[in-house]
Amino acid sequence: MNTVRLNITLPESLNDDINRFSKELNEKKSHIISSALDMYFDYLDLQLAEKRLADKSEEHIGLNDFFDELGANVQH
Repeated sequence: MNTVRLNITLPESLNDDINRFSKELNEKKSHIISSALDMYFDYLDLQLAEKRLADKSEEHIGLNDFFDELGANVQH
């Protein structure tokens, strides 16, 4: 996995939390931040999906139609 170096500014309280978890879990701070962002992005993906489902102006496709379009012979 390629990595990039970032220079960010955080509230002191978050920095304190990161330092505390890093010491207690014996993990690098970058790993803790990366893991937290991964979880948050999963949450955002869910929020976007729910927003798109609620948007009545968007066309939605049913599950059966989805599989039919794929040509998948799935028992559903």
